[in-house]
Amino acid sequence: MVDQNPKNRLNPEQYASLKAEIAAPYRGLRQFFYISFGASGFLGAFVFFFQVLAGRDVENALPSLALQVAIVALMVFLWRWEQRRQQRPESGKKP
Repeated sequence: MVDQNPKNRLNPEQYASLKAEIAAPYRGLRQFFYISFGASGFLGAFVFFFQVLAGRDVENALPSLALQVAIVALMVFLWRWEQRRQQRPESGKKP
C-alpha cells in the first residue's frame, strides 16, 4: 500500500464532508432548487388563490392555482424524501 504524505492528509471534518458529498452528490444544489421552486409555487398559488377569490378570470385562474399547489406539494415531497434518504444510511451504520 502507498504511504500518504502527512502534509496531504485531510482532517476528519474534511474527510467526513467529502464522504457525505460522495454518498449524495449535489445534495445542497438539489435542496436549493426544492426551496426556490417551492417558494415560486407558493407565491403563484397565493396570487391565483386571491384571483379566484375575487372572481376574476376563474376559468383560467383555477387550473393555474391547481398547478401551483401541485408544484408546492411536489417540492415538499421531494424535500422530505431527501431528508429520509439522508437519515437512512446513518441509522443503518450504528449498532
